[in-house]
Amino acid sequence: MTEPLTIAEGYRAFATPTQSRYMDAVNEHGGYRAAGRALFGPEDNGSNICASMNRLKAKAALMGYAPEQDFVDPVPLGFKLKRHSQYYDKEGKAAGRWVIATPDDETQALAMRAAFEAMSQELPRLAPLEGPRLTLASLLNLYTLTDCHVGMLAWRHEGGADWDLKIAEDILFRCFEQMILAAPDAETGVVNQLGDFLHTDGMVPMTPTGHNVLDADGRYSKMVGIAVRLLRRVVDLALMKHERVIVLLAEGNHDMGSSIWLRIMFKALYENDPRVEVIESALPYYALEHGKTMLGFHHGHLKKPDSLTPLMAAQFAPIWGRTTHRYAHMGHIHELYEREHSGMIVTQHPTLAARDAYAARGGWFGDRAASVITYHDEFGQVAKNTVVPEMLR
Repeated sequence: MTEPLTIAEGYRAFATPTQSRYMDAVNEHGGYRAAGRALFGPEDNGSNICASMNRLKAKAALMGYAPEQDFVDPVPLGFKLKRHSQYYDKEGKAAGRWVIATPDDETQALAMRAAFEAMSQELPRLAPLEGPRLTLASLLNLYTLTDCHVGMLAWRHEGGADWDLKIAEDILFRCFEQMILAAPDAETGVVNQLGDFLHTDGMVPMTPTGHNVLDADGRYSKMVGIAVRLLRRVVDLALMKHERVIVLLAEGNHDMGSSIWLRIMFKALYENDPRVEVIESALPYYALEHGKTMLGFHHGHLKKPDSLTPLMAAQFAPIWGRTTHRYAHMGHIHELYEREHSGMIVTQHPTLAARDAYAARGGWFGDRAASVITYHDEFGQVAKNTVVPEMLR
C-alpha cells in the first residue's frame, strides 16, 4: 500500500497563501488527487496542486531547503544558495554540510523597498508651501542635476578641483538657484535628478554592481543627511517658482538602492502637498507628457543614446503617439552629448561635480555645467540657460 504523501512543514516558510492551503489539503488527504477533489470537486485530478507544490519545492531549493535530499539549512532573506556540499557517515546518514550563499540582488531590492515603505509611514509630512502668483501654463522648465556624486572626495591636484560633502552642497544648491533665477515663470517645473546623486550606495564605499572601490568623504549616514537636506531645499525652491513641481529621482549605477529610498521618502514627505508629484517608477526609464512635447529620462548605465530612442517609443508608445516633439535626457558619462535619433533628440548632460581620481587617471575630461531647458506644450524646446561653478565665485 502506498504511504500517504506529506509536504514537510518547513516548506511553509517559502509558500504563498495559496500554496500553504494546498499543503494543508495534501497533508490532510494524503495525496495530490485527493487534495484536488477535496478543494475543487470530484473531477479534479490534482495536477494543478502538484505543479504548484513542485514550484514551491524548486523555490525552496534555491534557498537551501530540500529535506528530501537532507538540505535543511535555508539561507537568509536577501541571499540565494550558491553551493551546497553534504557528506555522510559509514551508515549513510548525513554527518555534516557546507552551505555557501551569495547575495540575491532582486530579493534584496524587494526587501529594501518594503523596509523603506515601512519607514516612510513614520515620516512627518511637510505642510504645503505658498506658490507663485502668476505662471505660464504653456511652459515647463526642466532643471537637470545629474551625476552629482554627493559624498565623493576629489583633490584639485589630481582632477583640477576639490569636491567633498560641504563643497557639493554649496555648489549644487547655488547652481540650482541660478537656474531658477534664469528660467521663465513656467507653470510646471521638473526637478530632474538624473541618477548618481549619492556617490556610494551603502556603508562600504564601492559601486553596487562592479564593486569598484570609491573615494568617499565621510560615512554613509552623513552623505544621506546632506543629500536629503539638499534635495529638500531644491524642491522647496522650485515650489516657490512653479505652481506644479514634478520630482524625478532616477536610478543611477552608483545609487541603485539609495534611489529607492529617496523616491519613497520624498513621496511621503510631500504627500500633503498637491502641487508636488514624485515619479515612482521602479523601472529606470521615465517619461512625461507636456502637450505635444514628450520628455524621456534614463541615467545611461543600461542604454546608450542610440539605443534609447526605440526603447522609449516602445515603452511609452501612447505618449510617443500623441506627441510631435520628443526629447530624451541622460547622464552617466559626465560630458555633453546631443544628437537626434529617429525622431527623438537625445541629450547626455554634463555634471557639476569635480573629477575624482578614477576619472583623472583615466584621462576623461568634461566641462562642468548644468542647464535649465524650457519646453512649450506646442513648439517643444524654446529656451536653455546654462550655469557653471565658476559663476559662483
